[in-house]
Amino acid sequence: MTNPAERLVDLLDLEQIEVNIFRGLSPDESLQRVFGGQVAGQALVAAGRTTEGDRPVHSLHAYFIRPGRPGVPIVYQVERMRDGRSFTTRRVTAVQQGRTIFNLTASFHKPEEGAFEHQLPPARQVPDPDSLPTIADEVRGHLGALPDALERMARRQPFDIRYVDRLRWSPEDIEAAEPRSAVWMRAVGPLGDDPLVHTCALTYASDMTLLDAVRLPVEPLWGPRGFDMASLDHAMWFHRPFRADEWFLYDQESPIATGGRGLARGRIYDTEGRLLVSVVQEGLFRKLEG
Repeated sequence: MTNPAERLVDLLDLEQIEVNIFRGLSPDESLQRVFGGQVAGQALVAAGRTTEGDRPVHSLHAYFIRPGRPGVPIVYQVERMRDGRSFTTRRVTAVQQGRTIFNLTASFHKPEEGAFEHQLPPARQVPDPDSLPTIADEVRGHLGALPDALERMARRQPFDIRYVDRLRWSPEDIEAAEPRSAVWMRAVGPLGDDPLVHTCALTYASDMTLLDAVRLPVEPLWGPRGFDMASLDHAMWFHRPFRADEWFLYDQESPIATGGRGLARGRIYDTEGRLLVSVVQEGLFRKLEG
């Protein structure tokens, strides 16, 4: 049986149906909308497939325009905006059933030696990932068993996610909680050696837990939800090469939530504390009725 990491690679392997036009599968899952990280990752694959492959992506900026429908293919139309001596720019529009659901602009940079380097150290020291329980183990420890829905989700999950701080289940658990969260992540299996696949896989993962930081001060991350939330936009800057099938720390915080929207930003480090990627996202939060 194909493992979740292999399914992720398959999901990111788009079909080219015309010059600058690609089609991506959208799994038919019991979700209200297509997972935003999937659309962002596939759009970045489409952009990368129209380049020479010798320039890694260094940044992307994207907007989630409409919710995608699970089970319906998504068509990615690429506009070749610029092919310069050092930089390549692509704009991607994702279309589903004749309507634009997402757009992305990505910039690729020819590798070069920098005149200098610096980096702020990670904001806090955290335990090693191997010393932390998996989400499934934490849920089993709290509930005694993994609910069927979570069991099915765990079997499909392409990333091993381990929360640095214990999971919060009750209002008492979030008393005086700061809008901060951190997780260790890595793909559950090998992703091959194509750097674009690793970049797009991490783009997929970057949308999985980022809005946790916005929710933490107002509701537990686990248990019944009081808010419906959706990603509005997403921006990433890629600083160093990496592999998404090796452990990386995703340190997340929310500087503000107001007007029904919450801003979250994340920094992704390798196990040696080197900053790999910076992420910023805004999400929409609406209270659920009843």
